[in-house]
Amino acid sequence: MCYKETALKSFQNLVLLQNLYRLKALGFEYTDPFSVNEKSAYEVPLSLEQLSSNISTCHLCDLSKSRSQSMSGYGNQNADLMIIDFSVSSNEDSTNSYFVGRSGETLKNMCENVLELKQSEVYFTHAVKCKPLNLNVPSESEWNSCKSHLFAQIEFVKPKVIITLGKDAYAKVTGEDENFESVRGHVIDFKNYKLVPIYHPQYLLRNPELKKITLNDLKTIKRCL
Repeated sequence: MCYKETALKSFQNLVLLQNLYRLKALGFEYTDPFSVNEKSAYEVPLSLEQLSSNISTCHLCDLSKSRSQSMSGYGNQNADLMIIDFSVSSNEDSTNSYFVGRSGETLKNMCENVLELKQSEVYFTHAVKCKPLNLNVPSESEWNSCKSHLFAQIEFVKPKVIITLGKDAYAKVTGEDENFESVRGHVIDFKNYKLVPIYHPQYLLRNPELKKITLNDLKTIKRCL
């Protein structure tokens, strides 16, 4: 099945689930079967802007109830570098900012001081687009609700290199559950892209002795750009 056919099926399922959530919110407990309206406002996106609009109105899972807003992505739509975090933090959700707090400042310094890229020159997004409920780790079903958004973003941006922040982002994006230390800092062929897993900035703040290792990983990434 080609990408467009897969995307169409995924977004048709989105339409069905969004209608069910809407009916549930209105107090309905049962409804007769209905068919997908192909002219629904929720259509297969033809651009990154349309995809972002779809993400902002997504109600596929319970995370839509706990978020302030969904975080659809930020930065250069033609970036050579895409950075993927696993899930949205409380600070990011409350401020609608992608480089917030000490972790965000660390990531900003990585980009500007080592990779020599401004925030506006990279594209930053999350695997799971909404803040987890009660700061829990997002569930497999919540990731499944988001992954078609993420993979569509990758196809629209077409970066040279993808950075995944931490073991959870790496595992979800690649579908691999191997030992993170065995792949961290390595250049991995992923679809048509180069992917490099690195430590999450928040992890580095708790383990500052690992910053030198991450510096070497970033130098590897810079050579790929």
